[in-house]
Amino acid sequence: MLWGCVTSAGTGNLVKIEGRMDSTQQILENNVQESVTKLKLRRGWVFQQDNDPKHCSKSTRAFMQRNKYNVLEWPSLSPDLNIIENLWDDLKQAVHARTPSNITELQRFCQEE
Repeated sequence: MLWGCVTSAGTGNLVKIEGRMDSTQQILENNVQESVTKLKLRRGWVFQQDNDPKHCSKSTRAFMQRNKYNVLEWPSLSPDLNIIENLWDDLKQAVHARTPSNITELQRFCQEE
């Protein structure tokens, strides 16, 4: 599984998630601020995600509140409204066209695209 983010300033980190993802806190802690810095976002950026249960757990919401994330309210079951879904589709098509032959190539192609 991959985690990624996108802003009007460009794409942020793209990271491979090992194992089962049952909470997003560690991913957010390790990647959101780094992406914000990399993309030179100013104060007032807004965080948006779908309403997947792992994104909405009490502990994840508490983490976001502690870290002062400005979270955009988002309707359930609305992937058509989420721009990153289009990017995931573009990434899948681009990587598929390169026909990776193993997991290492797959990861490298994802990063390169």
